[in-house]
Amino acid sequence: MEEYNAGGEGSFNPEEADVIVKECIESVVGADDYSQSQVNKWTASIVERCLTQLVKQGKPYKYIVTCAVMQKTGAGLHTANSCYWDTAMDGSSTVRWENRTMYCVVSVFAVAVA
Repeated sequence: MEEYNAGGEGSFNPEEADVIVKECIESVVGADDYSQSQVNKWTASIVERCLTQLVKQGKPYKYIVTCAVMQKTGAGLHTANSCYWDTAMDGSSTVRWENRTMYCVVSVFAVAVA
């Protein structure tokens, strides 16, 4: 997935965020099959775990995390985002994860605290 950051010292590191997000998704969903009754719980847990782990890094950022879970049925899923911010410090990362029955798309937006 696409990630954006100019990459300066002390700036948001999208690769670190990707690792955190993937670990959070795996710990919440793991090898489970898609279940409509579980989606609300999964998305809330993924978002909360990602935020907790990102904040634990102790970096001076405000974070926004979004999560979408979709059953694999052959239907299309298209997402987009756009940000107007300080490209030298702020950044974003989007992770697409899947297993045999579902897709999970998580976006992280990091805005430096002034």
